[in-house]
Amino acid sequence: KDSRVYSSKNSKTFMQISKYIISLIVLSILIISCGGEVTVPVPKPRMYPRVDFPIRGYQTYDSPDCNYKFEYPKYANVIQDKYQFGDQAVNECWFNLEFPNLNASLHCDYTSIDKENFGSLLQDAFKIVGKHNIKANFREESIIQNEQNVGGLLFSIKGPVATPYQFYLSDTTEHFFRASLYFNSRVNPDSMKIVHDFIKTDIDHMIKTFSWKTI
Repeated sequence: KDSRVYSSKNSKTFMQISKYIISLIVLSILIISCGGEVTVPVPKPRMYPRVDFPIRGYQTYDSPDCNYKFEYPKYANVIQDKYQFGDQAVNECWFNLEFPNLNASLHCDYTSIDKENFGSLLQDAFKIVGKHNIKANFREESIIQNEQNVGGLLFSIKGPVATPYQFYLSDTTEHFFRASLYFNSRVNPDSMKIVHDFIKTDIDHMIKTFSWKTI
């Protein structure tokens, strides 16, 4: 009988020690896990294609057939605007200023003003800009007045639009020049912003050096 009692006591003691050891192990694991650094997964930043910008430099556009001149980038090409189904130019002073390295084009057109068409030309300029209002986040209009006494209006259109910049220049009596910047790629304002800003500097230089010629 004493043997059975002794064996029972030993069994209880062993179970208590085992529970105590297990508790210590669990507690140690908890302390270690809480004391270590917790790694929180962080999403990778969005990556955009690298853009190699050309070195700035300007040259003069001065066609004998046109009543204006200005400076434009040396890395841009003047491509004469053509009819859709032929090789005859719409107007000798209509052209595209192509930026091949930046996949962009500045569409430029010129119209002589008479007493009747200035209002319609002005209305058309606002109408073309207004077509982008659906996708635009907002539109900013800046008055143009350079040192050559050339005036007009610059439209900065923000958002996923096809053309971020448009402008017109006019003396309101003889000349009307209009330009729109387009990109030959998918519209993504975030990734394209640095390209927009780069070409905007060229547009500003073009406007700054723009002048009417007396022919």
